Amino acid sequence: MTEALNKHYGHLFEEELLNEITEVAIYKEVAEGEKLIEIGSYVRSMPLLISGAIKVFREDENGDELLLYFIEAGETCATTLSCCLRNKKSEIRAIAEVDTKLIMIPIQKMDVWMSQYKSWQNFVLDSYQNRLTEMLSTIDKIAFLKMDERLLHYLQEKLKVGKAAYINNTHQEIADELNTSRVVISRLLKKMENNGLIELQRNRIRIIDLEKSI
Repeated sequence: MTEALNKHYGHLFEEELLNEITEVAIYKEVAEGEKLIEIGSYVRSMPLLISGAIKVFREDENGDELLLYFIEAGETCATTLSCCLRNKKSEIRAIAEVDTKLIMIPIQKMDVWMSQYKSWQNFVLDSYQNRLTEMLSTIDKIAFLKMDERLLHYLQEKLKVGKAAYINNTHQEIADELNTSRVVISRLLKKMENNGLIELQRNRIRIIDLEKSI
């Protein structure tokens, strides 16, 4: 854990803080598809990612999900930070996009470190800003982009966080994450295949070239 912590967070935190994290943190591994945080639950620890990726969802009053953003190595979840610091129930759902390794920080330390370590305070504030920017980007895509453009951005992001040439999702799963219908997604994916961007396979998509025009 110490080596991974230094690799991804050593440039952010001073040695004293890194040593404290090593003393109190818990190393955790989660498999692809495993749920880390559920809507309505209390968050008792904050994750620092050292490998893998986590996708974060918001749910509307009808139970429909919307993908907000991905968290990757060297990052944390600002919504989790807020829940921890304010001892409030989670308003998001977090699921491992791929096999993921985490360092879990107990909430008791978070407030103390905010006043004790400037680097921790900067990390928390930067995390809030980065997640806000990503959520505003999600809102902009919903408001201003057509579904084919949203789907292209979605596939590009999945490709980046998954670091593989395949996206292992069904058409229904993609539709759920983009809050649209499977029929729409299937039609747009077929169009992408005809344009040479992807190859549709059983329950997965092989990426050919997402830089081509849609």
